[in-house]
Formats: sequence, C-alpha cells, structure tokens
Amino acid sequence: MSTPAPIAIILAAGKGTRMQSDLPKVCHPIGGRPMVCAVVDACLDAGCERTVAVVGYKQELVRDALEAYQGRVEFAVQDKQNGTGHAVKCALPAIESLPDETPIFILCGDGPLIRSETLRTILDLHANTNASATMATSVVEDPTGYGRIVRDDAGRFLKIVEQANASEEERAIREINPSYYCFRLGDLKGGLARVTPNAKSGEEYVTDVPEILLAGGKRVEVIDAVPPEDVLSINTPAQLAEVDAIFRSRQSAAGKG
Repeated sequence: MSTPAPIAIILAAGKGTRMQSDLPKVCHPIGGRPMVCAVVDACLDAGCERTVAVVGYKQELVRDALEAYQGRVEFAVQDKQNGTGHAVKCALPAIESLPDETPIFILCGDGPLIRSETLRTILDLHANTNASATMATSVVEDPTGYGRIVRDDAGRFLKIVEQANASEEERAIREINPSYYCFRLGDLKGGLARVTPNAKSGEEYVTDVPEILLAGGKRVEVIDAVPPEDVLSINTPAQLAEVDAIFRSRQSAAGKG
C-alpha cells in the first residue's frame, strides 16, 4: 500500500513581539509578499495535499494574507497562545480522520527561506525508514537561542534541549533544531496526548514529542539537511531586511524576481 500524500501544519498564530509592530509576524513582507506565503509555496512544491494554517493573533490578517490559496489552505484557530504543542493540537480536528500512516509536516510560518527540496529530503527519509518522526537539523556557527540536538555516543538522537534548560556542555552543541518536523499522524496524536505543560512557562511544546516517541520505543530519525542560512531568525526589523535580501537574491537567481 502506498503512503498517503503529506499534509502540512503551519504554525502562524504568534504575534512576534520583538518586531516592533502590531502586524502578525508571519504577515511581514519577504519578497513583496507575507512571509508565510513562502512556507506554503514550499509545502505545495513538496507535494503536500493539504495545508492547515494555525492562526490566532489578528487572525483575520493572516487569513487575508493567504487568500490567494483558496481551496489549498485551511485554517485552525488557537485562541490562546499556549505553546507549539497546543497549536498542533488545535489543528488535529482538521486531519484526525486521515489514515494513521499519513505524513504530517509541522513547520513555522516565520521561516520563509525554507526549501521544498529540504522537505522532500525529510519525506524520503521518513518513508524509507518507516519512522514515527523525522526531523531536519542544521549545524550553525552561533547556536545561541536555538534548541540543541542531543545525541548519544553513537550519534543517535536523544532529545531536543531548549537553550534555557541546556547545561554548559549542551550549549556548546552547534547542531540546532530549526523546527522542520515530519510525523506519522498516528504517532503524532499519541505523542501530543502525553505532552505536559512546561514547568516554567506552563506551555506545551511540540519539541517534547520526538523524545516521548523515542521513550515509547518508536523510531525517530534526524538528518542534518537544512543549510544554515535557511534558519536565520526574524525577530527584528534588521533581521527581516537581511532575510528579505537573501530571498530576493534567490528569486533573481531562479529567474523569478
């Protein structure tokens, strides 16, 4: 039996408080369009059959930003910003009736430098290894602020540790989590059901799910497949301008600019 076509969940509910703007972060322009459009485009190019955007803060603006994708983008609402795990839970009603083996991408709407070929690489590994979860990582010069990928002595994935919870040794790790996930739907639902609120923030994080699945004997694959420049953070107007310049340069090189 062939594997069902992948589905994408795009997290687009946050405000982006450091952007010094009332505009939802994913609506800031990259290449002349709201940045979330670049994420949707990558998902469509990678063969995603459906895309569910999780909206929340000023959701009407995000819906308007994605109006051109009528029929190809659905919406789920996260009324309270209670973490990425909670956001994914808000999207589950839209997809929970699909077969358990359906591959589900979970991606952030504020990562416009994402490439469809990276998603295809993840999907191929996910299918070929029959994994419950597959993540793409990136090795960067300065990992400050990112979750670190902790591996055992044999190089096998153990867990994701957020910077705030990382030991000095873990903070030295340069392999980071850029939030490119692919889950088998049945395992995603099972893992999310076991996520508990973070002791410090009270929020639920999707980053806990791979470790939960691993502890349950499930297969979790990790591949260093994301070029460092693709995970540049956009938290300030200056960073927005930097990413916009990279995006436009790529578009010009591809003959799309």
